[in-house]
Amino acid sequence: MKKVITYGTFDLIHNGHINLLRRAKELGDYLVVAVSTDEFNELKNKKSYHSYENRKVILEAIRYVDEVIPEHNWEQKVDDVKKHHIDIFVMGDDWKGKFDFLKDFCKVVYLPRTVGISTTKIKNDLFKVNNG
Repeated sequence: MKKVITYGTFDLIHNGHINLLRRAKELGDYLVVAVSTDEFNELKNKKSYHSYENRKVILEAIRYVDEVIPEHNWEQKVDDVKKHHIDIFVMGDDWKGKFDFLKDFCKVVYLPRTVGISTTKIKNDLFKVNNG
């Protein structure tokens, strides 16, 4: 069985997230999604609309996702790859090159982002609508 892992905040799920998860799952048989905890988001100066627990429940309901684990810090990726016997690490291509250090442990794939959609864009659009 080929195992794939990806990481993210996955707040305000949109078609870009679904496309990434679908394409990641197509690379293997089992997809692990590591989701940033609320505490980790604070360290990154990010604020999610949904709590970690809610984002986890939403992701678990998506058919491409087999398992959701917490992401507590930047440094845990090597340990996650080893612990979960990961064959392929997947991220959006806006992170290209940032995780090449994982090539010593698994294959690293950067997938193209879905054009025209992002959580930041959704939040900005909602802000404009509400503050007209």
